[in-house]
Amino acid sequence: MAANGEENPENGKLGFSLDVPFPSPGEATIALRSLSPDREPRRGGISKHLSVSGSTLSVRWSADEARILRVSVTSFLDHLQLVLETMEKFGAATP
Repeated sequence: MAANGEENPENGKLGFSLDVPFPSPGEATIALRSLSPDREPRRGGISKHLSVSGSTLSVRWSADEARILRVSVTSFLDHLQLVLETMEKFGAATP
């Protein structure tokens, strides 16, 4: 798993990127489909984009405030852990 945090000096927004490798592209797609329905509860101040490339799930955040970014990333990691535990326990179905 790789993570990267940054501040964009042009717009003052904070950014955070997370790449999560999976054993197969199918499992990465299952994770994407499981995590995509969770929209950010706050309409302003943060955005999140999920995508899959090969067997890697990539997540990109952009936020106005560090606190909002931290809450969103923490919540996402909790959901990701649940998805990973479920896939491990029950196996990954073919998408």
